[in-house]
Amino acid sequence: MTITRADRPHRWPRTGTPTPGHVTTGSAQQRRQRRTSRLTALAFLAPLALYLAAFYLYPLYRNLDLSLRDYTVRSFVSGDAPFSGLDNFRTVLDDPTFGPALTHTMVFTLASIACQYTAGLALAVFFNRGFRLSGTLRALFLIPWLLPLIVSASTWSWMFNSESGVINYALSLVGVGPVDWLASPDWSLASVIIANIWIGIPFNLVILYSGLQNIPAELYEAAALDGASPWQQFRRVTFPLLRPVSAITLLLGLVYTLKVFDLIWIMTKGGPGDSSSTLATWSYQLGFGTLMPKFGAGAAVGNILILIALVFGLLYIRVQRKQEA
Repeated sequence: MTITRADRPHRWPRTGTPTPGHVTTGSAQQRRQRRTSRLTALAFLAPLALYLAAFYLYPLYRNLDLSLRDYTVRSFVSGDAPFSGLDNFRTVLDDPTFGPALTHTMVFTLASIACQYTAGLALAVFFNRGFRLSGTLRALFLIPWLLPLIVSASTWSWMFNSESGVINYALSLVGVGPVDWLASPDWSLASVIIANIWIGIPFNLVILYSGLQNIPAELYEAAALDGASPWQQFRRVTFPLLRPVSAITLLLGLVYTLKVFDLIWIMTKGGPGDSSSTLATWSYQLGFGTLMPKFGAGAAVGNILILIALVFGLLYIRVQRKQEA
């Protein structure tokens, strides 16, 4: 019996072997899904991109434009300031105030960071032991970090007052004469450093305490069994394992401290003279602190400060990538 083509049973395609029409339809559907995913991602990124462009990129562009033009009050309003190139930067670098301001910025930043980290690490190790009321005490140590800076600066200004300040009163109890903390060129920079250290300790405490919580307790038990003293445990176990968190803490604190302005301005306004002036306060003084403002020079100082902070910011990113690798 001969089976004709019409009488042959229909053979369905094997599983996993789509027909050409099915391939075309599947590919188009995948392309539509990818396109939808990209559009969804762009829709979520759009508000962030607009925010960064409006509040970061445009101000940076305007600040750079200010530093490259010879702006006066009239030209600042009219917007027709002539292009001056790098003249503002040369003027700033040749100014006798630049050297002391840069030195004060470095001293203020390094002294603050070193003391904040040391005190924060000591407190983090202390609270890591765990004892009654440790949580309450940690919360109290966060108060300086939670207070508005204007409140903290005003409080320290009152405490450092040479006539009615509580610090001079405490010194008088031990036979030390009054110190002109804010009015003396010898003490004004030290005063703002002390206040900034007090404000920054809670940040270091929180970050370093979190890092200590991630160190396994078994390591301390093994070190104790081997006869290691508490100092040896800290030097051989705690500090090495805390090094990545310490690097992030120091770099973040460095970038933040470089641009501190409000604390110094409220307490001393960079004075007396230029004894506590930093790049941040000097930039403000040039741009807004006189009747004849120098907008271009002030913007140039601000760009120099941004460049310094950018270097440390890139260093922070590099360290973070190494830790994630």
